[in-house]
Amino acid sequence: MGALSHIRVLDLTRVLAGPWCAQTLADFGADVIKIERPETGDDTRQWGPPYLRTPAGEDTREAAYYLAANRNKRSVTVDIATPEGQRIVRELAAQSDVVLENYKAGQLKKYGLDYESLKAIKPDLVYCSITGFGQSGPYAARAGYDFIVQGIGGFMSITGERDGQPGGGPPGGGPQKAGVAIADLMTGMYATVGVLTALAHRDRTGEGQYIDMALLDVQVAMLANMNTNFLASGKPPVRWGNAHPNIVPYQTFQTSDGWIIVAVGNDGQFRKFVEAGGCAHLADDPRFAANPSRVRNREVLVPLLADMVQRQGKHEWIAQLEEAGVPCGPINDLGEVFEDPQVLARRMQIDLPHPSGGTVKLVASPIKMSATPPEARSHPPLLGEHTEGVLAELLGYDEAQIAALRASKTI
Repeated sequence: MGALSHIRVLDLTRVLAGPWCAQTLADFGADVIKIERPETGDDTRQWGPPYLRTPAGEDTREAAYYLAANRNKRSVTVDIATPEGQRIVRELAAQSDVVLENYKAGQLKKYGLDYESLKAIKPDLVYCSITGFGQSGPYAARAGYDFIVQGIGGFMSITGERDGQPGGGPPGGGPQKAGVAIADLMTGMYATVGVLTALAHRDRTGEGQYIDMALLDVQVAMLANMNTNFLASGKPPVRWGNAHPNIVPYQTFQTSDGWIIVAVGNDGQFRKFVEAGGCAHLADDPRFAANPSRVRNREVLVPLLADMVQRQGKHEWIAQLEEAGVPCGPINDLGEVFEDPQVLARRMQIDLPHPSGGTVKLVASPIKMSATPPEARSHPPLLGEHTEGVLAELLGYDEAQIAALRASKTI
């Protein structure tokens, strides 16, 4: 009985942004009915390897990518290109509080599944569309992919090694995308906020509404202080890699056996850093004593610090710097992440029973709440696992009706 257990969500989304929103709502108890194409389902079901493995070590049909964003949902297969399939979706929408979809702008109108069509049968419906570029503007008809949006939205212009980086070769490391689909994920989170806000408004007024979410809008918004730096100065920020434009040293360093991050925030911390490395004289050098001087002389200082850091291993450095009160940390791979004592203490990995894999390992919701915490109740569903149950429970279909729908390949 989660905080959203009174809410039903009809999820017509695929891939990541929409499913991420739906999973977040489901973690708080919402009944999420995931509509998928018969036989193939969500695109990400085929985005493998890797796949979930059986206890015997054999691959199942469940791609790891799909598993990341679909727990706590019920899977119903429906061909929405058929009149019968469209009728099923409309009947389910009539019993839902929220509809999520991420089809191209205007695509669902031809099926009678757009907001105006469903609003006619469910006036207080909250309907959220997620697209690459939104429902308006010159790019509205384009397909939206996270990678492309990271480029158009400016993220890649500030991510990657800086031009002229020593050792990087001209013109530097070049622009880089993030290691995960950040525009998709952040759009999923913003969509969650929009849905919850719309539900709060509906509960006060009885009025539903339409939510128009665009990956590009989100990508632009999430650049935060980089946006205002530009708007205030008129100068586009540049790439600094793992360094900081205004603080030195505030970057990565390679030790004798791995990489660490050192984030010196003031002159006192700088002194403690170089004292730990046996180079206290650097803090007395007028070129390096104060941060403005260190920023002006970074090309001289950073190689000296890099040489100092390489004399010890990462664990020795972290132990010394933590004891000295200098902010630092390792750069963990994911194997190290899930063995980290803090990650273990926060219970960020969860195990759920799975019908074909025996057990599926997933990542917990990061939201910690005292009264209404999120809960992982059920595995990411098998394709069509709940089709018959949902049609019988919510729509009252009998066995003969369901059999006829299967025979016609509507479900």
